[in-house]
Amino acid sequence: CKNLSVSFWNSYWMLPSDVCGVNCFWEAAFRYDYMKTHPSEKMHLAVVACGERLEETVTMLRSAIIFSIKPLHFHIFAEDQLHESFKDILDEFPYEGKVNYTLYPITFPSESAAEWKKLFKPCASQRLFLPLILKNVDSLLYVDTDILFLRPVDDIWSFLGKFNSTQIAAMAPEHEEPRIGWYNRFARHPYYGVTGINSGVMLMNMTRIRRKYFKNDMTPVRLQWGEILMPLLKKYKLNITWGDQDLLNIMFFHNPESLYVFPCQWNYRPDHCIYGSNCRAAEEEGIFILHGNRGVYHDDKQPTFRAVYEAIKNYSFGDDLVHSLLQPLEQELQKTTHTYCGRVYKVFIKQLTKSIRDLYARRSKGR
Repeated sequence: CKNLSVSFWNSYWMLPSDVCGVNCFWEAAFRYDYMKTHPSEKMHLAVVACGERLEETVTMLRSAIIFSIKPLHFHIFAEDQLHESFKDILDEFPYEGKVNYTLYPITFPSESAAEWKKLFKPCASQRLFLPLILKNVDSLLYVDTDILFLRPVDDIWSFLGKFNSTQIAAMAPEHEEPRIGWYNRFARHPYYGVTGINSGVMLMNMTRIRRKYFKNDMTPVRLQWGEILMPLLKKYKLNITWGDQDLLNIMFFHNPESLYVFPCQWNYRPDHCIYGSNCRAAEEEGIFILHGNRGVYHDDKQPTFRAVYEAIKNYSFGDDLVHSLLQPLEQELQKTTHTYCGRVYKVFIKQLTKSIRDLYARRSKGR
């Protein structure tokens, strides 16, 4: 695949100025120290887009660009008919720095391509094969198309430096509250932890993934990543509901030492507020990554989520973020207080406000 370059704005350094207590201070200090010792490291972000996901994917990429500090490389896996549209849009982004992107076709092992492609949603299981396709990429952040970054990608990327010697990937729990959990109430297969894990935001040390031999319930012999996927699908395909995410849950059930679990505000979904607020970390610090699963960006069921999506989609790069993004968004969110998520609408802008403030501080410091 041809490597295509797109220009984005310049990056500047600044210590994150958390004011939420000692724990936040030390977490911010760690992230700063990690970025300081990896100043030229390029962050790799992957997404898989099929069907009607072009606009949603572009909006996600825009959100990644707004606040991030270090260089980004987007790995975009898309159906062939979407490639020209992606190229036309990304090549028109008006930036001054540099970000690269590469477009890839959707590819599965030839002997089982049809089975993998129809698993759960079209193309969703492509993410399972990223360590095998991107052989020269050491680490990668995979996100679903319905993700919005409300703080720099750098901050979740820095979790790679927190991995211990056995951890190969990081994800957030599927639920915080077991009483509304899906896996612990309905799953017919093994799953990680108390409530399972959600794979919509998945940080991977792919070098470690490619090298690891995984414990499993199919053979006493440990299997590598490329060897274990098809046997898992054959064994559990009649018992899994959420496709590739279920397979990841099974794998990390048998290899729990390999997973780093990050808090819910790094993968905040409607389930965190539609049954009452149950992501305490978001209440305290705000939402870091918004995940609008179940199509909530495109219907009227969860207007808080849709408001954030529309605000980022319609923001014109270069405009003042406070007057063109933050203030109009807060006005829209105030109209949603009749909903459960709208009652806690301030968690949707708490981190966004800080991210904007920090961005302007970095720009001022860089002058």
